[in-house]
Amino acid sequence: MLSWVRQQALRGYERLLRGEISGTPDHVAVIQDGNRRYADKQGGEATDGHRAGAQTTENVLNWCDELGIEELTLYAFSTENFDRPKDERENLFDLIEEKLYEFADADRVHDGEVRIRAIGETQRLPERVTEAIRYAEDRTSEYDRLHLNIALAYGGRAELLGAAREVARDVASGALDPADIDVETVESSLYEGPVRDVDLIIRTGGAERTSNFLPWHANGNEAAAFFCTPYWPEFRKVDFLRAIRTYENREDSWRTARARRALALLRATGGAELDEARRILRRFRDHLPSGEREALNDPGDADEIEPEAAAD
Repeated sequence: MLSWVRQQALRGYERLLRGEISGTPDHVAVIQDGNRRYADKQGGEATDGHRAGAQTTENVLNWCDELGIEELTLYAFSTENFDRPKDERENLFDLIEEKLYEFADADRVHDGEVRIRAIGETQRLPERVTEAIRYAEDRTSEYDRLHLNIALAYGGRAELLGAAREVARDVASGALDPADIDVETVESSLYEGPVRDVDLIIRTGGAERTSNFLPWHANGNEAAAFFCTPYWPEFRKVDFLRAIRTYENREDSWRTARARRALALLRATGGAELDEARRILRRFRDHLPSGEREALNDPGDADEIEPEAAAD
């Protein structure tokens, strides 16, 4: 009876959260932490935890499809994971290989037009895993509805270091002028992977750190972060929806801050800066509290600012 009541309460909470969400991030990245601790809690082996976590991965993919999220990146195997005991590493490689083939042949992947790709130093992985990667990437290469990036042998610091070395080599060879180095130059030297910057990072398992994950695509974009205590195999749809709500609240706060800065600039200066302030206020005025919105049309302010259609 208690289980049934709990299930009904969870469904009601899901409906409540879904009603509070008006939009979704384009790109969600997940640090799937807690598989081994979950296994310990259940009295099983580490492999049991990883297998339970693989089911959660499938669930999250379904939730992304349902909500219209366009890109999902999963931190499946970090460069630090090479330091784990050999037996555990081999079991992980077996599971990754199995799931890559399974995903690549799954009807829901093809029906949902999911494109699978691996990011990281994949040449460090066993040949059987790299063959599975090639199979999954080839089978889904024509799709573009939902991008699923699987970070394997991935380390953010190593990625940035490799990009810096590549740019330095181009400069040393004369192929690149230092004055021409820009964002696109660096991005072209990163691992082939995410299509978009990361909007939201989720980490399960209780730790509150992003662990060297996608520093260029997440930190550079000031991605929202959501940390939660459930181990990855215990991660539920309500947890996912709470993460989306955190992202939305952060976006609202960012737009309000932009509007307030523009209002301050409008009152303090003029010229080109004044035009820019007006543009920002027209875009974000609806995110200001009502009292501040009314102040925009007070005769004592600068020129009256009329609202325009939202730009985003």
